[in-house]
Amino acid sequence: MVNRKFTIETEKEKNGRWLAEVLELPGAMAYGKTRGDARARAEALALRVIAEELENTTTSRVSSFSNITFLHP
Repeated sequence: MVNRKFTIETEKEKNGRWLAEVLELPGAMAYGKTRGDARARAEALALRVIAEELENTTTSRVSSFSNITFLHP
């Protein structure tokens, strides 16, 4: 069993919206009205990126795994 952990950092912008970034997936960022909304959107985006990589590449940086964990420090 291969486990993968993805760290999501959040930041509140001056305009009041939240930005969440998946550190292990460059460019995987999402905005939300709340911190929780931004995190949920970032998690969904990360899962789409992972699924796309698994379906379309023979050598993927995420490789095959059976457990995904999102960390919210």
